[in-house]
Amino acid sequence: MSREPRALFPTAPPNPPASEAELLARARRVAGRRLADLASEHHVRVPEHLRSHKGWVGNLLEVTLGARAGSKPVPDFEHLGVELKTLPIGKNGRPRESTFVCVAPVDLMHELTWETSHVRRKLHKVLWVPVQADPDLPVAERRVGMPLLWSCDTDPDAAVLREDWEDLTEQIRLGYIDAITGHRGRALQLRPKALTAAETRLTVGEDGWQVPTRPRGFYLRATFTATLLARHYALGGR
Repeated sequence: MSREPRALFPTAPPNPPASEAELLARARRVAGRRLADLASEHHVRVPEHLRSHKGWVGNLLEVTLGARAGSKPVPDFEHLGVELKTLPIGKNGRPRESTFVCVAPVDLMHELTWETSHVRRKLHKVLWVPVQADPDLPVAERRVGMPLLWSCDTDPDAAVLREDWEDLTEQIRLGYIDAITGHRGRALQLRPKALTAAETRLTVGEDGWQVPTRPRGFYLRATFTATLLARHYALGGR
């Protein structure tokens, strides 16, 4: 997830949880609480809006739950192999946007299988934490929802994720990356992911030669995460 300047987070997080059970227990204790209360406990400044602080909520949850990965390209709870993902939830109870998974290594796709892919590594085990994101609700007053510890390997739609990844990867390998739009994929999307329009990566073009292209990222559709949450809450949060 994106990182905010550490000046916004002056205190060190608590010790990392020793087990998945402890991590889930911590996340459940946070459920129902306001972001303002969590921020106050850790002497964190609450921004007025999130337009220029897109990673702020995720970083606050990292501090609260004891994540120590920082900006390293490893799971947020590295010793547990668990990635933390916050889900912004609208007033209708559904995710308001797609969820970034990872940058697509467009120059290495020929070397990867689903089992060795960055997407599967990132989604192998995820702690999903819903957070209110109604734009009419002040950031400080937004509340944290009940968490879900989830794995893409055991999800009923695991085959759909794999099929989407294999389809998108095949298009990249064939040199059709620039023809891929956000409409492709039932659960997984491939979309531009760059800080500036000038940023490029090399990938295979239609003629087989390397060509520059915009960096891409893999995203989970909001419809997929909405289904995931609906299934979780239907089971009573287990």
